[in-house]
Amino acid sequence: MRHQPLLTTERLILRPFQLSDATKIQKLAGDELVANGAINIPHPYSDGFAGQWIGKVLAGWQSQLSAIYAITLKSNYQLVGCVGLHNIDSGKAQLGYWIGVPYWGQGYCTEAAKRVTEFGFKRLELDTIYGQHLSRDPSPGKIMQKIGMEHVMTKSDAARVNMITEDLEYYEIRAMAEA
Repeated sequence: MRHQPLLTTERLILRPFQLSDATKIQKLAGDELVANGAINIPHPYSDGFAGQWIGKVLAGWQSQLSAIYAITLKSNYQLVGCVGLHNIDSGKAQLGYWIGVPYWGQGYCTEAAKRVTEFGFKRLELDTIYGQHLSRDPSPGKIMQKIGMEHVMTKSDAARVNMITEDLEYYEIRAMAEA
């Protein structure tokens, strides 16, 4: 069993999720404002869903298909969000993240996304990291731009959210850009 390493930044500790995080995940990710801007966070966020999700996240690390981290504050170990690399395959991975509403606007997501991207290139030896967000919500794209990702395209009718088909914005960064 491979141990998922802790990652640190100036203000954050990125650690593997634990089942004890389930209640906090349900509260933070289940907030309508978080779920509304995400492609695959349900709302309402049902009891038991967070525990099931944590199990999948831990299995994803073991199978080398993902590297998902709890974003916690160094100052008090408080869980504030999630960041990670999904769909790891053939030297590529998808960056994903969310931050609880009480922690918006403090730069935590950008700090965590930058650190996970570095980890993906240096430790996982990825060639490309890509991201996507709903066109109607530009905020995730701002984070992607801040960490050096470039907008690649807009894909029409690419995501189905709450029975509505929506456009997605795609971003990408390559390992050479990290050098």
